[in-house]
Amino acid sequence: MSNLKNILIIEDEATIANLERDYLEANGFSVDISGTEDDGLYQAMTGNYDLIILDLMLPAIDGFEICKKIRNTKNIPIIMVSAKKKMLIKSVDLESELMIMSLNRLARVNWWQE
Repeated sequence: MSNLKNILIIEDEATIANLERDYLEANGFSVDISGTEDDGLYQAMTGNYDLIILDLMLPAIDGFEICKKIRNTKNIPIIMVSAKKKMLIKSVDLESELMIMSLNRLARVNWWQE
């Protein structure tokens, strides 16, 4: 396992954020949760995170906009998540790969393995 340990979850639905946190903490990761766009962006910009899990459908600012703002100054891996049944596809230039996952599908993501 690599040294990736600190994860930020930006998610307005507490139930989803807590589920993600519980799974990650049970697997040895340190997790912070932000329930608002402004706080999440602030934490992403000022914190020392190895990965961000970002909800696409936040109430005030969508996840794509937050991702762009983070990408302007940091190169943190970001997993974008949507609770919608259908995959949300949007063309954006983020100068990096984006992974968009649906919470309605079981997915195994091995980003921490070399």
